Amino acid sequence: MRSRRGVFQQSLSLLAVYPNLDAARQVEVLRQVEANQAVLQEWAIHAPMNFQHKYQLVAAETARILDNPWQATEYYEQAIQGAIAHGYRQEVALAHELAAEFYLSRGLKRMAQSHLQAAYERYVRWQAWAKADALCQQYSETIVQCQVPSSALSSDPRVSSPASGAIYTTNRPGTSLDLATVTKASQAISGEIVLEKLLKTLMTLLLQNTGAQVGYLILADGNQLLIEAQGAIDSEEVTVLQSIPIAASSSIPRSIIQYVARTSDIVVLNNASVVGNFANDSYIRQHQTKSVLCVPLLNQGALISIVYLENNLSPGVFTPDRIEAIKVLSAQAAISIENARLYQTLEDKVQQRTNQLAQANEEITLLNDRLKVENVRMSAELEVTKQLQQMILPKPAELEAIAGLDIVGYMEPADEVGGDYYDVLYADGVVTLGIGDVTGHGLESGILMVMAQTAVRTLQEMGDIDPVCFLDTLNRTLYKNVQRMNVDKNLTLAILNYANGKVRISGQHEEVLIVRAGGLVERIDTMDLGMPIALDDDIADFIDSTSIDLNPGDGIVLYTDGITEAKNMQRAQYGLDRLCAIVSQNWQQSAEEIKQAAIADVHKFIGEQKQFDDISLLILKRQI
Repeated sequence: MRSRRGVFQQSLSLLAVYPNLDAARQVEVLRQVEANQAVLQEWAIHAPMNFQHKYQLVAAETARILDNPWQATEYYEQAIQGAIAHGYRQEVALAHELAAEFYLSRGLKRMAQSHLQAAYERYVRWQAWAKADALCQQYSETIVQCQVPSSALSSDPRVSSPASGAIYTTNRPGTSLDLATVTKASQAISGEIVLEKLLKTLMTLLLQNTGAQVGYLILADGNQLLIEAQGAIDSEEVTVLQSIPIAASSSIPRSIIQYVARTSDIVVLNNASVVGNFANDSYIRQHQTKSVLCVPLLNQGALISIVYLENNLSPGVFTPDRIEAIKVLSAQAAISIENARLYQTLEDKVQQRTNQLAQANEEITLLNDRLKVENVRMSAELEVTKQLQQMILPKPAELEAIAGLDIVGYMEPADEVGGDYYDVLYADGVVTLGIGDVTGHGLESGILMVMAQTAVRTLQEMGDIDPVCFLDTLNRTLYKNVQRMNVDKNLTLAILNYANGKVRISGQHEEVLIVRAGGLVERIDTMDLGMPIALDDDIADFIDSTSIDLNPGDGIVLYTDGITEAKNMQRAQYGLDRLCAIVSQNWQQSAEEIKQAAIADVHKFIGEQKQFDDISLLILKRQI
């Protein structure tokens, strides 16, 4: 059986070297990636929280190398949001980095800078220091405050003179470390899975092997730091699981604990009350503390616990060898504490589940009744949204009234309401065509589509045809509404203005098809003409336009990805090339006949497969 992570990594590796391969090898790479994607998609059906974002990131990279920038943009954003939602920190960082490289290749420096900064910060949080440092070196002028923390750097063990204090981290083992003792202690820790016993064992070993008089073990619990174990070398008793917040304890220097929790640095103080950054701590001043050692216990970059040790008899007690012993023990202790907490959590859940099962039958019955009512309500809402979506479409009589043009539109909603939008508006000799697609499905997507149509008509009625002003105003209006709705939605949107044989295109959506009188299809990439609407509050800098001459017999074809990404039973996509071919073959016919031929071909391709997205098509021909 193939490694699940291996399938994902193999695809990314193949796509990374794709541009450097010959044509035959490139075909092989695409076939292998397609096979891997089929596997990832199957896994994502059963466990979307683990595999959906991986599938989307590979899809983004595939779209990038195949020069489908609008599709790559959507998949990068989906992969990032999915990895964030399900806690895949390393893959959040990777997706940001790949997205940044994509935007740099397109010359979109502001977008690239945002993703580079996010990738760097994610790698730092993950403690992938080598990767963070590599990004710093490659993009030093782009990443703000690009500096790998001191805790990532390897240095020789150092302990300052007894009268001084130091804060440092060491990674190189000491020369006189008693490996046999540390190994035995580490084995004792790893053998405990009951949290209470583990904490007692760990505290006893720390006191016996470090020269400390007293010690405390502080566990990180969400945003709280709780003292869960405390002991002294002159006592056989170790107190555990009292969950004392550090803010409520006068037995430890809180400033040191909070510093270590914040920075993940090791703190070593050789004479804490005399010299050092914490000499003014109230606990240090009151107890005239001498030797202090405070160590974070990390597991996969996350803070699990903090060990605090002190000795008030002698300065400089915590030598490099003892610090190294603590570090070795800490690595195992962090894992063991996490495992013990999971074990305790499982036990608690088993008990909770036992209690819950007694009420399960009654609750299931009540839930089923509620779901029936809820399904009826949701079905009614979706049906209303579908009707609204159809009601605001331009009527055939409106399109027929536009002299000199043959125009036809088509929209077929999916089973679950999508967010397709198209419109044709005519005023003062200017025909305004709009087409867009809201991310996702359902009621929220449908509502955003309705808002987009209303805003476009309002701006058109006001006579605002400048693309920058038009799209910037539209974006700010919808962005504020989306923020008020508190939903994660945006839409691609292209606006076309036609008058006197010229059409001006602005905004970002699918490729615009310009079809010449003989059936030759020209594909206009809109990636650099705008950016998604309602994604950011200010997109003015990203808006541009291009103008095309339309001679008699020429025309325009607009569509949404419900056509190009429609899949058959073998999961193959319909694709833009097939749409171009069917349009070209039928271009000598009327716009209505071209539409019928194209839609029939899509349905023939889909066969018995379910329609997962709205299908929209808009055709304009300049009459001869």
